[in-house]
Amino acid sequence: MSRKIVDLSIYLENDVQSDPVGKGPKIEYFHHENSLHQLKTYFPDLQKHEMPDGEAWAVERVNLSTHNGTHLDAPYHFHSTMDKAMGEPQRSLTIDEVPLDWCFQPGVKLDFRHFEDGYVVQADDVRAELDRIDHTLKPFEIVMINTGAGAKYGDPVYVDSGCGMGYEATMYLLERGVRLTGTDGWSWDAPFVHTARKYRETGDASLIWEGHKAGRQIGYCHLEKLHNLDALPAHGFHVACFPHKIRGASAGWTRAVAIFDERLMLP
Repeated sequence: MSRKIVDLSIYLENDVQSDPVGKGPKIEYFHHENSLHQLKTYFPDLQKHEMPDGEAWAVERVNLSTHNGTHLDAPYHFHSTMDKAMGEPQRSLTIDEVPLDWCFQPGVKLDFRHFEDGYVVQADDVRAELDRIDHTLKPFEIVMINTGAGAKYGDPVYVDSGCGMGYEATMYLLERGVRLTGTDGWSWDAPFVHTARKYRETGDASLIWEGHKAGRQIGYCHLEKLHNLDALPAHGFHVACFPHKIRGASAGWTRAVAIFDERLMLP
C-alpha cells in the first residue's frame, strides 16, 4: 500500500480570521535572541556571550479557548446530559472521558458544497448523498461534511460560511451508530448569523444549535474547523483525531489527519 496522510487541521495563529472577532487565539512568541531573560531565572549570572551563537531558546505563550483551531467537541459542550433516547439521561462525557476508539475509525465524506450558506441539512439530504457515493453507514464511522467553508479559512466571511447540520440530519447519523462527526465550517450547525435571522422571523428557539442539541438524545462528538476535505475520497480512508486531555473540559484541540491508500485517488 502507498500510504498518504492528509492534514485536516487549520493553524493556531494570530491575525487570521478563524473565529468571531475578539475570540481568536493569542500567541506571544519568544525567539532565541530575546529570551535570555527567561533562562536567567534559572541561571542569574548567565551572559548572552556564554551561550552558543548568543542564543537562548524559542518558546511561546498561548492564550486559547478550547474551541480555537481544529478541535473535538465533547458531549458536555452541547448539554449537561446525553443519551435520553437510550433510556435514562446520563451525565455528558467531558473531553477527557471520550472513548479513544471513537477517534480512530474509518471516515466518510459527504459533499454539501452545493448548498447555500446558512442552509440547514436535513435527513433526506444525508440519504441522497450516501446514495450518490454508494455507501451504507456503519457504526462508529467518522462522518465529515464538506460545506465549502474551509476554502474561505482566513477570510472574514469564514465564520458565516457554509451550511450546517440540522437536528434530523444529525439524528440520522447517530441512530446508525455514528459517534463522531466533523465539519470544515466554524460550527456543526448553520452559521449563527443565518439562524439569528430565522429566529427573529419565527421566534422558534428550537432552531438554535439544533444539531448540537441532538447530543441530548444520543451522545456524540464532532470536529470543527477541519481543512483539506477536498483532498479526500468519499470513503475508504481512516481518520485519527485524538483530543488533548483537558480534565473536565468541553473540547480539546486535535491534529486531525486522514490516512488512506493513494491508489484510491486514481481515476
